[in-house]
Amino acid sequence: MSKTSDVALADKFFEDFQKLKSEISKIIIGQEEVVNLLLASIFCQGHSLLVGVPGLAKTLLIQTISSALDLSFKRIQFTPDLMPSDILGAETIDKDRNFKFIKGPVFANIILADEINRTPPKTQAALLEAMQEYSVTVAGQYFPLDRPFFVLATQNPIEQEGTYPLPEAQLDRFLFNITLTYPSFQSEVDIVKNTTSDDTKTVNHVLGAEEVINYQHLVRRVPVADNVVEYAVNLVHKTRFESERAPQITKDYIEWGAGPRASQSLIIAAKCNALINGKYSPDIEDVKAVAKPILRHRIVRNFKAEAEGLTIDKLIDQLL
Repeated sequence: MSKTSDVALADKFFEDFQKLKSEISKIIIGQEEVVNLLLASIFCQGHSLLVGVPGLAKTLLIQTISSALDLSFKRIQFTPDLMPSDILGAETIDKDRNFKFIKGPVFANIILADEINRTPPKTQAALLEAMQEYSVTVAGQYFPLDRPFFVLATQNPIEQEGTYPLPEAQLDRFLFNITLTYPSFQSEVDIVKNTTSDDTKTVNHVLGAEEVINYQHLVRRVPVADNVVEYAVNLVHKTRFESERAPQITKDYIEWGAGPRASQSLIIAAKCNALINGKYSPDIEDVKAVAKPILRHRIVRNFKAEAEGLTIDKLIDQLL
């Protein structure tokens, strides 16, 4: 990072990131890696898919983040009877018999798409344009979305009856696939103490929309060495069984590898990971740090891998 102003801004970003985590930790105990990834996703102008069993405070987590960032927040509960108009909005006729567009809940800075796999693909697809183009088209009319715009979708990994798996095209729109695990014993003790008392904690605003957008541009300006870019692209090529760079494990166990968007995601996330850790440029360790959440939803195992109990994470570990 050569510009003096950008170096100073990077230092300020590091400080503000620590302040954000401090405010979030008032409400959310533990789950530091999950909080880091969710915040990184916002600063990378990406979206995240959060997979975890019920009761792990997924909704509370994203509400707390939106409060700390002073951004508007909307929660959409995805159900089998949800229609695209319930997300995007619809045209109605006003008292003067003129058509008027009523905006749906997607018109907010942070969207929680709760249990996104409970709704049919037609409704899931209503989010595609918003996630990729940051706009909504209804009845031929174009509506830009306010920036920053971030979608956090949640899934329950246990109960799969009556669910609709996300299409690969939509999965690829998510920067990260984050696995939310059970809290540690001590964290759960602290959670129980905090949530069963009458003590109400207030989350202070750390950043506003304009500052978030400035940091998003800063992340894009972070310089990257050629060898780091080549490492990221090489890693993605190793997931494709038809590639000449593919190792034997890929040919044996992977049915479909990651696309070019994975290479782009690895670099942008590595840039943000470097800034989070007080560095001005990412190295190969930063790429490795974000590899799992970026690749785990972009790789499809074959039947042999499933039969032998080889998880996607284990495959990524071996590719790394």
